[in-house]
Amino acid sequence: MKNNSLEQFNKVFENRIRLQIMSVLVANVSYDFNSLKELLELTDGNLASHLKALEKEAYILINKTFIGKKPNTQYAVSEKGKAAFIKHLDALENLIKQQKTN
Repeated sequence: MKNNSLEQFNKVFENRIRLQIMSVLVANVSYDFNSLKELLELTDGNLASHLKALEKEAYILINKTFIGKKPNTQYAVSEKGKAAFIKHLDALENLIKQQKTN
């Protein structure tokens, strides 16, 4: 029999890196590309591909500016992204609670 709480899991967050990115963005107002890359110890391409997946779902907001002559890209979680992330975390928490009662 399929557990109903499993239906609440979001496939976008099944990837560890996307889960980490969202955790950072939910806990902070925004984060820039280089700081995310350094914090998560990722390559440019790896981080960019995961950010693109989150952007495709409209889970993050992107703000591109320049600091002097250097480009600076800031990322923030969108309301849709925050809601989806919280729903995913709630599903994880419910699964853990169910396992404790069994």
